[in-house]
Amino acid sequence: MTSADTPVPGSKPMGAIPQGFGAVDGVLAIDGVPVTELVRQAAQNGKEAGTPLFVYSQAMLAARVASLRAALPEGVAIHYAMKANPFAPLLELMGGLVDGFDIASGGELAMARAAGIAPSRISFAGPGKRDSELEAAIGAGVTLNVESEAEAGRALAIGERLGVVPRLAIRVNPDFDLKGSGMKMGGGAKQFGLDTERVPGLAKAIVAAGAEWRGFHIFAGSQTLDTEAIIATQAQTLALAAKLADEAGVAVPHLNLGGGFGIPYFAGDRPVDIAAIGEALGAALGDLPDALRETRFCVELGRWLVGEAGIYLARVIERKLSHGEVFLITDGGLHHQLAAAGHFGTVVRRNYPAAIATRFGPGEGGEREVASVVGCLCTPLDRLTEKGAFPVACEGDLVAIFCAGAYGASASPSAFLGQGAAREVLI
Repeated sequence: MTSADTPVPGSKPMGAIPQGFGAVDGVLAIDGVPVTELVRQAAQNGKEAGTPLFVYSQAMLAARVASLRAALPEGVAIHYAMKANPFAPLLELMGGLVDGFDIASGGELAMARAAGIAPSRISFAGPGKRDSELEAAIGAGVTLNVESEAEAGRALAIGERLGVVPRLAIRVNPDFDLKGSGMKMGGGAKQFGLDTERVPGLAKAIVAAGAEWRGFHIFAGSQTLDTEAIIATQAQTLALAAKLADEAGVAVPHLNLGGGFGIPYFAGDRPVDIAAIGEALGAALGDLPDALRETRFCVELGRWLVGEAGIYLARVIERKLSHGEVFLITDGGLHHQLAAAGHFGTVVRRNYPAAIATRFGPGEGGEREVASVVGCLCTPLDRLTEKGAFPVACEGDLVAIFCAGAYGASASPSAFLGQGAAREVLI
């Protein structure tokens, strides 16, 4: 079933509800548990209403990782980009599912360590690393993906001062980008990584300085649904890494191939074909250039691993009519779900998958209407669903926004207007 079923005149399309969700007596259920029960439990744990609430499914997360591992060539590691969702219980779960973690701040390093992630499994990318962050990472034994000659110099100096050999890789700004990606991380002038023509010189300098050379991190873009573009980008990444290694005269112990696998948020979106990606990558790895014969490879994914395994629940506080339009005013909003409101990486606002969680599935029945789901913030930007087709909802009903497992709670301005953070739970 999708949220786009049974269109209502005047409604705007919504994305398809991800697979894996069910219904119990007309109520949305996750892993067989009705969301009303999850909200009730959250209320007992200190939230007066139990909403707003993010819910993440362990079963869905484990199945997602398993499906990717089955599709990828044997030996290709899976890294979790924890910026997608750093919820502590989720990190602990992912620690037993994936091979490595990619972080982008000292704060994320502290969260990963608190979740029991060994520093040897962590790599640290991102521009503007402070000396205190470099010191914490080097002291712990984390791999640093340095983004410039200056950053490499600071890392080497800090390592010398600490008496620790730093583990250094180079983040490369490739000459290509990931076609169809929502956020381009390579190609042209970027704050990310080192331009390709400068990489060989820095690689030689890192090796000559006595650092532990860890190879390359090449991430061209994110959130594309174009399977062929991902296959082409991985091939370009392998060719570029081999070229840079030859020019620098160094081996490549490890190559982070990036990720970029998108998830379908909007009407008409289709998921990437991970089987086709894995098959093409397997063929490429079976015919490697000499420079990459001993290289270990990984893919780095965030939203693809966790995005569809989470939902955001908010309660309808008021059903309001204005100039003939229905507004379902909830206790949630963009301060928890900035992306669903259309303010995180999208140019034209479109509707995420959404549903009235307490009128869901075969039992929803009854009249349907056009309604906009809005939040409680005093700004017209706070619109989670614009003119969606829903069963008629009333005060007290629960609204579910799907694809909420990535870039939700931690990527949204929870302090805006003093509304505070939503509760999160892993079931």
